[in-house]
Amino acid sequence: MVVERDQDIPSSRVPIIDLSNPDQELVARAVVKASEEWGVFQLINHGITTELIQRLQDVGRRFFELSEAEKKDVAKLDDSREGYARRYTLDLEKRIGTVDQLFHNVWPPSAVNYSYWPKNPQDYREVNEEYTRQVKMLSEKIMEWLSEGLGLRREAINEVVGGEYLLNVNYYLPCPHPDVIEGLDAHTDISGLTLLLTNEIPGLQVFKDDQWIDVEYIPFAVIVNISDQILRISNGKYKSVLHKTTVDKEKTRMSWAVLVRPTNDMVVGPFTELIGDDPPKFKSMVYKDYIYRKVRNLPFVDLDS
Repeated sequence: MVVERDQDIPSSRVPIIDLSNPDQELVARAVVKASEEWGVFQLINHGITTELIQRLQDVGRRFFELSEAEKKDVAKLDDSREGYARRYTLDLEKRIGTVDQLFHNVWPPSAVNYSYWPKNPQDYREVNEEYTRQVKMLSEKIMEWLSEGLGLRREAINEVVGGEYLLNVNYYLPCPHPDVIEGLDAHTDISGLTLLLTNEIPGLQVFKDDQWIDVEYIPFAVIVNISDQILRISNGKYKSVLHKTTVDKEKTRMSWAVLVRPTNDMVVGPFTELIGDDPPKFKSMVYKDYIYRKVRNLPFVDLDS
């Protein structure tokens, strides 16, 4: 069953796509449509086993439940994107809650630095390497469908944005003021594609049609966010979804995001095949330069049309 299809669907519900449907052309069309209209969708029956997802969530939860001293064995250094750190501390005035994060590259092997991978739990590396293998296959299938949706070779998008995979685990502590506090501020992802798992505590919201919409929690579903670099290479055909997170008053919320992104030196811009008589909507940029501008909130208006 493909939930997102050519039938009428409630406009306030993020599309849900069942990858077990034998009609793979229908699945591909659903992925393309959701990427054009929403920039986000949920995948069920996606091929990543329930057992593996449970093990991934278990080792992640056990790491964050360690003492602060133990977690600092993989602490983020000032000049590194990887490692463990507390991103935010509860601040009522700024309306932010406490958020701890763990980042580390998971693919390709040349980009992996195991000094940032937790040694405790002992099976952390085994579980995360197997999850990386399976989520990489899923992401490549998604990018093939998106490439074909643009009329391009199946490998086209992956060749640009599939250079590295970064895991980001978020740990949102319970907050006594969930009515006024947010987890992560509204943002679009800087990567090309983000594949997200969450625990049973809902909290992801996406922006569409001038309103914030709660993303329904579906056990073991993979949430897919189209991100900035696919927006740019598609010349705006696919949306980069604006999203944010909320916190829970009593329970800890966790999420596991795999960011599929270009290598730092990759030049990213609209595919030439998509440019007709009108100029491209985005100028080509080296990915590391894009990161530099976005993290510093520098404008792109001087670069893009």
